[in-house]
Amino acid sequence: MKATLILANGTIFRGIAIGAVEDRVCEMVFNTSMTGYQEILTDPSYAGQGVVMSYPLIGNYGVNSEDNESVRPWAEAFVVRHLSPTGSNFRCEDSLDHYLKSNHIVGIQGIDTRALTRILRSQGTMNGMITCAEHFHINEVLERLAAYRVSGTVERVSRREREVLPAIGGQRFRVALMDYGMKQNMVECLRRRGCEVTICPAHTPAREVLEGGFDGVMLSNGPGDPADNVEIIAQVRELYQSELPIFAVCLGHQLLALATGASTHKMTFGHRGGNHPVKDLEAGRCFITSQNHGYVVDADTLDPAVAQVSHRNVNDGTVEGLRYKRPNCFTVQFHPEASPGPQDTEYLFDRFLANMGGDR
Repeated sequence: MKATLILANGTIFRGIAIGAVEDRVCEMVFNTSMTGYQEILTDPSYAGQGVVMSYPLIGNYGVNSEDNESVRPWAEAFVVRHLSPTGSNFRCEDSLDHYLKSNHIVGIQGIDTRALTRILRSQGTMNGMITCAEHFHINEVLERLAAYRVSGTVERVSRREREVLPAIGGQRFRVALMDYGMKQNMVECLRRRGCEVTICPAHTPAREVLEGGFDGVMLSNGPGDPADNVEIIAQVRELYQSELPIFAVCLGHQLLALATGASTHKMTFGHRGGNHPVKDLEAGRCFITSQNHGYVVDADTLDPAVAQVSHRNVNDGTVEGLRYKRPNCFTVQFHPEASPGPQDTEYLFDRFLANMGGDR
């Protein structure tokens, strides 16, 4: 079946439908990862977005029940150059196309994803619509695209009830993980280091966390514009004003910056992929990181009495991490838990444990 992708700037790509057959409007973003498409689809940070894979061959190793980063896929749409009809891997349990259909994800293949990526990179992230309709009115489509905005996504992706997961290999610490759209490997990185993890819904009052007897709190990644989360930012500010060790990642990093007086802005096309170089300014080393974000903290709005930049993106110089003057509090924009991507920066979880008491 034929499918069409229409961008907000009027560009039209024609290809073949994959996944669910229906109209879908979303924000189109590109990801430069060569593998890890299942983890990307199930990353809650993609809620409200359609993912364009810049690598041309996708689906060649299928999907399985172990690689999901959340209970379901959150990406609205999936755009690839070529979708492998079958998966060839000893862990393969299903084809990617059937997985997309089963989870109502709209997709298109057979288009020039390199040209599409160049448009998004040069003109910026923009809305798009995938349709299988043979006839459509372009002006009506452009009006729909102009009206679409990604919003309310943290409420969509965050869990509704608390969940407690035991430490692996003996408990050393109790950690509260605020779920703004967390990935499962974030939990596993803590559990493997001896942490019992209590996953808390996004709107959990700070007082409940502070009175919960936890050794530390982690603020997770998540989707959308960080500035939209006014109530959550107020709770994060209360957590910051305590003495509880804090480690924040991606959206959590942005929320804490907003809670302490800094500002954020939307990037032209964001960072999404598993090959982004970041320099740890304190260590004087460069690491290759996994990233997925469209907003960034404004460096010139940081109060030097509150925080200093600890990590910088080597490509564009944007803020990738903050070290707060308040004891035992640091944040990063990238994903140290990876999945997919390199695990070079998992050492940050060890730093978090050191802040909670080291080897005790």
